[in-house]
Amino acid sequence: MTKSFHHPSPQEITVDAVLYALSDPARRNIVAKLGTKNGINCSKTCQSMAPSTISFHYRILRDAGLIKSEKKGVEVINTLRKSEIDKRFPGLLQTIMRHHRTAKTQE
Repeated sequence: MTKSFHHPSPQEITVDAVLYALSDPARRNIVAKLGTKNGINCSKTCQSMAPSTISFHYRILRDAGLIKSEKKGVEVINTLRKSEIDKRFPGLLQTIMRHHRTAKTQE
């Protein structure tokens, strides 16, 4: 039996959970990659990390309501819940990701 993923409803998503999830640069990198593609296998976004670390970061993002994970065969496809986040917290995700891109270019 396949375990399904828990995804909070838009009303359950809190700004604290979103800010905590995006406080880690690795998770911001994941969100940045998911923002450019429509559904990505988790192993394709973090090839330099151990599988347990990847799972940990995706669980934090999923629990915060930032991503949706769907099992398709043996793969887990992840999508960014951008429209739901933007509707709940207008401009928040865009502002954080703009800062993230700026910080990366200054490294």
